[in-house]
Amino acid sequence: MASRLLTRSTAAFLLSHLRARTLNPIHHLLPHGASMSSLLGPAHAIPAAARSCLLEPTRWFSSPAPVVEAPRTADGMTVDSIADKGWTILAEAESDWRSHAAAVAQSIKLIKKRLKWKWLLERSKQLAVVLERPDLWEDSVFAGKVSREQGEIMGKIKSVNQFEQQLMEHIDMLRLAREEGDNELETESMRALADMRRDAKEKELNALLSGDHDPYPCFIEVQAGAGGVESMDWAAMIMNMYRSWAQRRGYTVTVIEEMPGELAGIKRATIKVDGEYAFGYAKSEIGVHRLVRISPFDSGKRRHTSFAAVAVIPILGDASSRYQINESDLRIERFRSGGPGGQHANTTESAVRIVHIPTGTTATCQNERSQHMNRASAMAVLQSRLDQLEITRQAQMNAEHTQSLNEISWGNQIRSYVLHPYRMVKDLRTNYEVSDPNSVLEGDIDDFILNFLSLSLDKADESV
Repeated sequence: MASRLLTRSTAAFLLSHLRARTLNPIHHLLPHGASMSSLLGPAHAIPAAARSCLLEPTRWFSSPAPVVEAPRTADGMTVDSIADKGWTILAEAESDWRSHAAAVAQSIKLIKKRLKWKWLLERSKQLAVVLERPDLWEDSVFAGKVSREQGEIMGKIKSVNQFEQQLMEHIDMLRLAREEGDNELETESMRALADMRRDAKEKELNALLSGDHDPYPCFIEVQAGAGGVESMDWAAMIMNMYRSWAQRRGYTVTVIEEMPGELAGIKRATIKVDGEYAFGYAKSEIGVHRLVRISPFDSGKRRHTSFAAVAVIPILGDASSRYQINESDLRIERFRSGGPGGQHANTTESAVRIVHIPTGTTATCQNERSQHMNRASAMAVLQSRLDQLEITRQAQMNAEHTQSLNEISWGNQIRSYVLHPYRMVKDLRTNYEVSDPNSVLEGDIDDFILNFLSLSLDKADESV
C-alpha cells in the first residue's frame, strides 16, 4: 500500500507542480527520483533544473562527507518549523493531520537530541577526511575501525533524514488529496501519518541506546548481601525477575553460574542474556536493590530488610575483546557440581572454575553436562569480566557499566521494593514509582529502564 501511495501521489503532485512553476532544485521532494522517468514521460519535456533534481538519484550519502539538506514540504515547511507552530497534539485515534505531523516532528527533534545530531554531522566530516588519506589502509585495523564508525554514523543520519522525508511527503500528499477531492488518498495519507507517529515512538526508544556497547549481549550477575537466608531468597527473586524480563523481550537466557543458598535462594548467580541491545537496556539495573517485607522465614512475622547487588557486563565478542588472555596466566580448577542433583551431578568433576592469576578474577560454570562445555562458558564469562576491567581502567568510568559487589547495604541502593506496611517499588535515581510490586517482580521493569535511560541522557546533555 505504501509503495502504491507514494508512486500515485508523488506523480500527481509533481505533474501539478511542474505545470505551476519551475522546480527549485534544492527541494529534494523524492528520494527515489530515478524511477519517476516512466511516470513523467520524455526527459526533454522537463526543464533542466527540474530534470537534474527529479531524474537523478539523490546523493546525500554517496559521498564521504555529504551535505545533508533538511527535507521540506512544497511550501517550505521543515521539521523545526512544524514543531514550532504549536499545533495541539491530540490522541492517536483523532484524524487530525496537524496533530500527527506535530507529534512526529517533536519525536524527530527528540531523536536528534538523543543522537547528538550536530556532533554526528561534525564527526562524519572528520571521519570523511581521515578516509580520504592515501596511506589509510597501511594500518588495516585502524582503517577498519574508522570505516565501521563512519558507516554506523551515516546509517543513523540516513535513517533520520529518510523519516523526515516521509513526513514531508505525506503532508504534501494529504494536501494534494484535499485539493483534488480524493477521499481515498486522503484517508490513506492520514493513516500513513498515524503509522509514522507510532513508528516515531519506537525510534525514540532506539535513540536512547546509542552507547558503544549497547547493541551487545550481556551477563547479569546477582549477589546476595548481608542478612543470611533473607538476602539469599531476595537474590533469587531478583534473578527470576531478570529472567522473566529477558524472556518477555524475546531474549535468550542461559544460566552460567548458580551458587545455591544453604536453606533457600542463591548466594550468587550469573545468566547470559543474548539479544539485540540486551546490554543497553540491562545496564540500567546496575546497583543495589533493597527489599522490605514480612519475612517468610521468621516465625515472629517481623519485618525484614534485605539487599542484593546487580552487575551487568557487556559481551564484546572475540573481535571486540580488549583484554588478551594468556593461558599461562590461568589456573583451572575442576570439582563436582553442586545443586539439586541428577544423573551426573555430584558424581563427576564436570564443574570448572578458572582463575586469572594476575588480576584475581574468577569465573565458574557448573550447569553444563560436560567439563568441556563448562570450561567454554567459564572462559566466556572470564573474558567479559577482564574486558570490563580493561574498559574501566582505560576510561576511569567504573560506574558507567558495573559497580563493585561490595558494600551491599543501606545507603547504596538504587531501587526499593516495599511489600509491607504498604506496597510500592521506587527507583531512587529517577523517583519513578509504581504501586504493583508483583508485576515488577514478574519482569515488568521496562518503564524503570526507560526513565533511567532518559534521565541519564538529559544529565549527559547538561554536562556537555
